[in-house]
Amino acid sequence: MPAAPPTAADVHAALAEVADPADAIHLQRFFKTGRGEYGEGDVFLGVRVPVTRSIAKRFAALSLDEIDKLLDSAVHEDRLAALIILNAEFAAAAGPRTLDIDAQAAMVDLYLAAVRRGRVNNWDLVDVSAENILGPWLLDRPRDVVFELVRADSLWERRVALLTTFAFIKAGDASTTFELAERLLDDRRDLIQKALGWMLREVGKRIDERLLTGFLDEHAARMGRTALSYATERLDPAVRVHYREL
Repeated sequence: MPAAPPTAADVHAALAEVADPADAIHLQRFFKTGRGEYGEGDVFLGVRVPVTRSIAKRFAALSLDEIDKLLDSAVHEDRLAALIILNAEFAAAAGPRTLDIDAQAAMVDLYLAAVRRGRVNNWDLVDVSAENILGPWLLDRPRDVVFELVRADSLWERRVALLTTFAFIKAGDASTTFELAERLLDDRRDLIQKALGWMLREVGKRIDERLLTGFLDEHAARMGRTALSYATERLDPAVRVHYREL
């Protein structure tokens, strides 16, 4: 008889088998799971990212329904594994020989639904997925959805919007990054500040430093210190001082 298709429960069991309670304590501190912190209440098994990635590779054939179940897990590593698997399946459906637009659309819908119901809810989950799923999908499509996300109060939806533009930056397009950045200048939450500065820095690094400095000429005086520090990290020291003095 053929083997039964893999399930979300199988992925969880594989992760639990290699869990380290000491690592779980460390990861809960690292990802700020205490009361009032951005990851409040999140649960960790204690599995490091490279191990989670290796386990995710074993479940490359996981169905979208089972991926969705993993995304609804209370366990952080389950959600991370789900997103890593989803990345791989999206990349396969976008390949020149395996192109499947309908499959890609279904994955994007699943991903956005998970984001909006708060299942992509820590910075590592956002950063591993947004540029790999939404980014490629929106490269040559209308980008209304990132502007919908950035209008949300949710820290994670806003970070998803920003990190999605990393794919655009890598393709040589800074326009959406700048549009979102202007909308987020006054959001002083640390994880937005860092993402904002990071994406601006990448514009200067990967496209044209003059684009970055043009944006800074107009907006540096209004930017938070963290975002400005990240954005100017690769600039000449004297230029960095100039923008910080604004």
